[in-house]
Amino acid sequence: MDDMAAGESAGEIAVRPLGGDKLYRPTNLSNLSFSTTADLQPIDGLIGQTRALEAIQFGTKVERAGFNLFVIGPNGARMQDAVKAVLTEEARRKPIPSDWVYVNNFANPDRPIAMELPGGRARAFHEAMHKLIDDLKAALPAVFQSEDYQTRRGAIDELFQKKQGEAFAALRNKAVEKEVVLLRTPLGFALAPAKDGHVVPPDEFKEWPEAKRRQVQAIIEALEKELEHIIHQLPQWEKQRRDEIRQLNGDTAKYAVDQLIEETKASFSDIPRVVQHIDMVRSDLVENVAMFVMKGEDDEDDASGLKAGSLFDRYEVNVLVTQDAGRPGAPIVEELHPALGNLIGRIEYISVRGALLTNFRLIKSGALHRANGGYLLLDARSVLIEPFSWAALKRILRRGEIAIEDIARFLGFTSTVSLEPDPIPLKVKVILFGDRLLYFLLAALDPELADYFKVLADFENDFVRTPENEVILARLLAALTQRDGLNALDRDAVARVLEHAARLADHAGKLSLVVEQLREILIEADFFARQAERAVISRADVDHALEARIRRAARLRDRAQEAILENVALIATEGTHVGQINGLSVLELGGFSFGRPTRITCQVRPGTGKVVDIEREVELGGPLHSKGVLILSGFLAGRYALDTPMSLFASLVFEQSYGGVEGDSASSAELFALLSALADVPLRQDLAVTGSVNQHGEIQAIGGVNEKIEGFFDICDNRGLTASQGVLIPQANVQHLMLRREVIDACAAGQFAIFPVSTINEGIALLTGLPAGERAADGTYPSNSINRRVEDRLRAFANIRRSFGSERTGAATGI
Repeated sequence: MDDMAAGESAGEIAVRPLGGDKLYRPTNLSNLSFSTTADLQPIDGLIGQTRALEAIQFGTKVERAGFNLFVIGPNGARMQDAVKAVLTEEARRKPIPSDWVYVNNFANPDRPIAMELPGGRARAFHEAMHKLIDDLKAALPAVFQSEDYQTRRGAIDELFQKKQGEAFAALRNKAVEKEVVLLRTPLGFALAPAKDGHVVPPDEFKEWPEAKRRQVQAIIEALEKELEHIIHQLPQWEKQRRDEIRQLNGDTAKYAVDQLIEETKASFSDIPRVVQHIDMVRSDLVENVAMFVMKGEDDEDDASGLKAGSLFDRYEVNVLVTQDAGRPGAPIVEELHPALGNLIGRIEYISVRGALLTNFRLIKSGALHRANGGYLLLDARSVLIEPFSWAALKRILRRGEIAIEDIARFLGFTSTVSLEPDPIPLKVKVILFGDRLLYFLLAALDPELADYFKVLADFENDFVRTPENEVILARLLAALTQRDGLNALDRDAVARVLEHAARLADHAGKLSLVVEQLREILIEADFFARQAERAVISRADVDHALEARIRRAARLRDRAQEAILENVALIATEGTHVGQINGLSVLELGGFSFGRPTRITCQVRPGTGKVVDIEREVELGGPLHSKGVLILSGFLAGRYALDTPMSLFASLVFEQSYGGVEGDSASSAELFALLSALADVPLRQDLAVTGSVNQHGEIQAIGGVNEKIEGFFDICDNRGLTASQGVLIPQANVQHLMLRREVIDACAAGQFAIFPVSTINEGIALLTGLPAGERAADGTYPSNSINRRVEDRLRAFANIRRSFGSERTGAATGI
């Protein structure tokens, strides 16, 4: 392709196409002796993440409030897995956290009591109380049905009956002596006159002498006072009877439960709070023993009893959090669904006879309870999209205790009576995971973020590609295949995956650390190897997997290329044209990126020095694209006809562009089109251009260089390579090249070429075949150079504008 090296005859250094060693960097595994990854020592955890590792180690060891971690990095970096590996080692060195239970508050059932126990003891406490309850269910009825109790209870009742009977007998005898009888009526007791032991009828009583009637009435009145006195004593005697029965029940219950209670206390004598609670259980049992003895099992679902715990259930223990005594260290909890209830705990309800009721046994733990004393891992985006979770998390971190909040009450969704459980002290290290954009947006919009998450751990996207690091990544591939049960990779397959890691990093000198992307390739390559009944994954399997991934996602790319090949979208790949050039852009859809050539055209005429960006005028151009076009005006003004006002009108447009245009990677192509239009020199259409430009005419690096080159190559290849086609890229992008094999082979055969350019002068000479020209000591450019043609054209425009202005002034004077 020597004919491409234009401008050499004019004394300028020609731009030479890149050799094959610059287009692709193969893997160097000479430092590693192995046949398959099964021979390698697997490596896992944070490889190539020194900065992030230091931050994680610092954040996990600082015990001060607010020093929680926010871990950011690219999607697919498997940050959670890597951080867990670090935390596991740190957690082993920490003491086992406490267990937490809720028990009934006998004084105020609406405020259950939170109780702390040594780690691993809560389950034993629950079982001990459950056994105690089972024993009480059998012991209490038995002791109250015993002959001794029945005898003592009968004696109390008999004494009451005797006292009552003696009082009424004495009154009755006294009345008989005075010819008055004591009667029991439906309305109570009554006194009436008698004769020969029989009640005197009222009619007969009226016939008695007045004096006798008065005498009898006086006797009855006196006896009525005594009767009233006896009746007034009856409630007192009844109360005395009940007190004696209550005392008997208490003594009996105490006798029945004391031994059981003491046996239960003995197992927890080292925990004063538990001993105190068991004593309260004894007091409540003794005080309310009648409720347990008199009330049958069939009544235990009564709504009034559920609130405080139906009968014996009120003495149960609600184990909120318990630790595994056989597994030392602090817990590491990852909550995948951080809804408010899942995060801070919740209070559940039971519908009973149309009413929602609850009790302390329906308090459920949240992730913060389970992670207390250890580490809680949360996805930041998931926390933010769950209503109230972010605010609740910050509130709990600020208070340093977990208070279960019933959000339905705050919103007025329910009017049922709820609980207010004791808050639980919190000591936890919260670790949020998210992408960089989310973190920086949150930091800008929520000033409190820095108060609660003071430590940032930023994961690298890639690391330097050295032979040592290639070995490390090869060992990581061994770990991935082992963990997922995949076939081992042979040496060539490992080399191909590492080369693909460089392609993912968009840099031949770096390797991607986005582990999930590499894992997906391994899984797909393993599938093709097994399909071919091979026990080892080969390079061909990896290539097959990569090609299959592209094919699945490339429908839109293929349709775009089809439109170009059918001349629906106009792209020339041969010939020359003034003010027209092939620019290159990258489209990314659903994680798949591909390059696409776009025709850029320019028209010029005399004007006021304005370069019009048609994309911006119709609001299709983004701010970065518009900035790139404005830089062109600065370049022209600073390089040409410095003693003449800029008298140019130029319009630039991306032809057949029906969507938004953003970025400045086409600014050099736009400048080449503008220079071509001004110099009236045609540009080669068999070359495409990418790269941004500054006001000094230096070509600057851009992204997606591999995809852009391959996009133009595909069009040329489908039309037939002519040995003159190629792409101009910024010199700074050479280090990023990791091209497809077809492109490399075509370049090696001289059918295609990649030209690195550093300046506009190098690019315009290559595109036009004419020298760009350097300004001489006398201030002029060489004749027939591109820069001379442009400057002459701009001066001509200025003269036209000046003469036009003079004519208008003369015409105005003549009038």
